[in-house]
Amino acid sequence: MEQWLIVLGLINIALLIIGIKLFLPGKVFETSIAEHYRIGKTHLPYILIIIGVVAIHLIEVNFIDPHTTAWVGVDFAEAIQSIEGDAVVWFSQHWTPVLVYFFVMMYIAVYPFTLWFSILYFLLVNEKRAMKNLAYGLLLIYAIVLPFYLVIPVTNVYMYANMDSALETAIPTVERFFYSMTTQNNCLPSLHVAMTILVAWSVRLTGNKKFTYFAYFSMISVILSVIYLAIHWIADVICGMLLASAVILILRHFVKDGSIHDT
Repeated sequence: MEQWLIVLGLINIALLIIGIKLFLPGKVFETSIAEHYRIGKTHLPYILIIIGVVAIHLIEVNFIDPHTTAWVGVDFAEAIQSIEGDAVVWFSQHWTPVLVYFFVMMYIAVYPFTLWFSILYFLLVNEKRAMKNLAYGLLLIYAIVLPFYLVIPVTNVYMYANMDSALETAIPTVERFFYSMTTQNNCLPSLHVAMTILVAWSVRLTGNKKFTYFAYFSMISVILSVIYLAIHWIADVICGMLLASAVILILRHFVKDGSIHDT
């Protein structure tokens, strides 16, 4: 069995147990199956949006991106590197094992958990407003980043600089899984950065302080990890933050109390 599967599986099981204990209110377990089914149907449109975006992303990564990258024929990482220099590479020259393992786990394990557990939480607790903001926010973010990924390929830092992969060092064989979910040049803007900010903001809408603190801790750690692990350029991170901020402003204007308001 692949090492990454064992490691990520154990981490997600542990995080699920912690999440259930710390974040889910007791009333969830008192709700009948019939009531959960009724609630689930009201959330179905938003869940389908999320599934649809993920499906489109996987198609783009595995089937479309190789052709568009060949068609463009330019790696814009060179232009970004000419502006930033080796600012991100500098961090890789000061790696310490403890921080490398911590940030790899936050990036490759805790971030995905925060995303899927947030969806589960919104569903079980019937947080329709949070679910709707997450679904529409994800749709907006991906609609904006997709043209960039297709026509402005930017290779990640450690591959452009021909460095060792911190991900592979911490969890051998994990890159085979990781690059089935993304590509080496879908960097600008950073989808990890934009999404972790959106998830944290959506969780905050629930009013669950413990879960909100966890989501913001995950957000900060992911943003730091993409720089420390030499995955994203600083420009990627800044653009990801600006993108998430713009999308949140749009959501705050149009989505309130679970409904879209016309203006």
